[in-house]
Amino acid sequence: MSRPVLIINGRLLDPASGLDARGGLLAVQGRIAELGPGVTAAMAPAGTEVVDAAGLCLAPGLVDMRVQLGEPGAEHKERIQTGALAAAAGGVTSLAVLPNTEPPIDDPAMVEFVARRARQVKLVKVHPYAAVTKGLAGRELAEIGLLKAAGAVAFTDGEKAIANARVMRRALSYALGFDALIVQHPEEPTLAEGGAMTEGPVASRLGLAGIPVVAEVMTVERDLRLLELTGGRLHFAHVSTAAALEAIRQAKGRGLRVTCDTAPHYLALNQLEVEGYRTFAKVSPPLRSEEDRRAVVEALRDGTIDAIASDHCPQDQDSKRLPFAQAACGVIGLETMLPVALTLHHEGRIGLLDLLRTVTVGPADLLGLEAGRLRKGAPADLVLFDPEAPWKITEQGLHSLAKNTAFEGRLVQGRVVRTLVDGRTIFAR
Repeated sequence: MSRPVLIINGRLLDPASGLDARGGLLAVQGRIAELGPGVTAAMAPAGTEVVDAAGLCLAPGLVDMRVQLGEPGAEHKERIQTGALAAAAGGVTSLAVLPNTEPPIDDPAMVEFVARRARQVKLVKVHPYAAVTKGLAGRELAEIGLLKAAGAVAFTDGEKAIANARVMRRALSYALGFDALIVQHPEEPTLAEGGAMTEGPVASRLGLAGIPVVAEVMTVERDLRLLELTGGRLHFAHVSTAAALEAIRQAKGRGLRVTCDTAPHYLALNQLEVEGYRTFAKVSPPLRSEEDRRAVVEALRDGTIDAIASDHCPQDQDSKRLPFAQAACGVIGLETMLPVALTLHHEGRIGLLDLLRTVTVGPADLLGLEAGRLRKGAPADLVLFDPEAPWKITEQGLHSLAKNTAFEGRLVQGRVVRTLVDGRTIFAR
């Protein structure tokens, strides 16, 4: 267990309680023992590590609910070790890893393997998703009850949509008995097949096959009907279109247990990033129009979007240095999630606490994690960051094994200074 740590002279930010005040925090035996304006250096027990925050922001460690790591099966793209280092550098203390490994996480032994490997690395906390269907094949349900008992935080087929309506209905019904969350990749696969970017004038000008916007909203509307039928819990990942967000907004208004997240690249970028056939801007779902991007920002502001997830998808150089149509989808995002999201705060679009809620207590509550809060007795998973610090995102400056960032060369404000897990510093700048 780490020795006590006392952080003084910080700006305490806790979205769960609305706390925004100057003060300090004392962590003992990996948990928060005291916090608030009255916490000073005089309170330090013998042997305490004292950190002067010098007015910087101290918040709960970030919770990233959508991360891909290559281990097992694609360690040349990302290992748990390198992904955890990148997460620590980005202020992420808890992350949920998708089940599309090789072999996939579709049985309790694989859930336990990933959790054990993460414990051996001794950096951030890694929580496995499990597959909804065996082998991610979309046909036969995996053993949801056994997988949840083994530690799976939620259930998804990762980058694959559960396309069969009967399978999705059964998944929602079966998961209801375990209060398990089903996470859907909202894209109708037969409409998306062969597409490289969003359908429209830009795709036509570049000579690229398009994916129609309706591919997203069709899946969302179908699954909302199934949710209404079954009464389960459903979450849509990386929602990127105005139409899908409006459908989710209305479903929430009807009392359905539906939630959704988006990714920083859908908040900050549009389809024009593809100009020049930039494969590092190829993602799934694809970058959308400027109108859709603005709708995503507005949905974050009004609470329709419950969380921001990095959608970290590492790819090696050989997978990206290809003609655009053949290149793999995905961007890395663990280290850039916070600064890119903070852009919305700096532009006056959203308050700092409201923004932090979407990357701390919001995703933590969705996944049932003991994380995302500054309160006495909670794990001392913390991030100390300077919201004003300017820096340029470069491939060379990132800790991830993969370097496929969509934000290469972008100037941002907001940088992590220190990350702690259970009161132990795992990253310091």
